[in-house]
Amino acid sequence: MDKYTLNEQNVVVMSDYQPETGYAAIAQVEAYWEAIRGARLLPKRSDIDPRGIEQALENAFILERVAPGIARLRIAGNHLHDIIGMETRGMPLTTFFSPAARSVVADMLEVVFQTPAIGTLRLASPAGPERGALEGRMVLLPLKSDLGDVSRVLGCLVTKGDIGLSPRRFDITAQEVLQIAPGQPPLPAPLTRQDARQPTVQGEPALPARRGMQEEQSPFAARGAKKRPPYLRLVKSED
Repeated sequence: MDKYTLNEQNVVVMSDYQPETGYAAIAQVEAYWEAIRGARLLPKRSDIDPRGIEQALENAFILERVAPGIARLRIAGNHLHDIIGMETRGMPLTTFFSPAARSVVADMLEVVFQTPAIGTLRLASPAGPERGALEGRMVLLPLKSDLGDVSRVLGCLVTKGDIGLSPRRFDITAQEVLQIAPGQPPLPAPLTRQDARQPTVQGEPALPARRGMQEEQSPFAARGAKKRPPYLRLVKSED
């Protein structure tokens, strides 16, 4: 993929992962990332050794965050070059997506960097002249830079079908975000920014969504306040 500092401790043999049919490269990259991460929140960019993902190098890439929602390819395997039809180093990740999908990719990148979290995108590229339909998957695995900030991503892009006439652009058919905690396997992330928008009723904002074991909010009542007796009282007389 490029020049790496070879380090024996970064070489992890991945033989026990269970790849989904057709996406073995993604399974290997995910398993390698998890293995070098260990009990830490995230591995560092300098931990990555290409020998650990030798069978997935064609599909792997490294991103660097250069601005909010923008990450450029620092290293990319040959499969990514074939999809675009030219050298991809230095290009933004959004190059691989249709204009309608690029804002979704930008939001996903910010979730991956800021949470941090693992992002997975399911992709589709429609058929056209001299090209068949493509489907694919992309995974984005955050990394720390040598300065300690979360500004790198180890990624993998796998497609099914004949690329045909390039460049190819993808739409997003589904997305998934897994939140990362130190020493724990990734779990589904909390609501994203789009999901967290709460509806309003008659101009009044709705209560925030409950999370976990949070209890429902009850109306405020001043401490020590006593219930007042009714203003009118019915007195019944039998006389």
